[in-house]
Amino acid sequence: MKVKLLVQIGIVFGICLLGELIAKLLPFVFPSSVISMILLFLLLLSGLLKVEHIREKGDFLLKNMAFFFIPSGVALIEQMDVLKGKILPLLAICLITTILTFMVSAFTIRLVTAWQKRLSKEEK
Repeated sequence: MKVKLLVQIGIVFGICLLGELIAKLLPFVFPSSVISMILLFLLLLSGLLKVEHIREKGDFLLKNMAFFFIPSGVALIEQMDVLKGKILPLLAICLITTILTFMVSAFTIRLVTAWQKRLSKEEK
């Protein structure tokens, strides 16, 4: 079981490394993490990578997601003197983007649900 988890970690880190390499080769600045997520999505979509290949690693990351926000929180606290005069705009941005994220998520869920219903009707 531990070897399986190590292989899954290797797959995820390999995709991240490939994302880093692609980001370095691009003639413009683009976040390697976004490239890596797109690569992972495309690999899963194409069937080259199965969910079972990364399930335990993904479950671990989801269960411990809050832990990964600690560095960001500490960085915000360290920069509090810079942010002091800009708290209201920062809170407004957080509120607006949260609402937009909820809206886009709800729309995506409705779209995927409708798509799944249509596919299941076509199969019958």
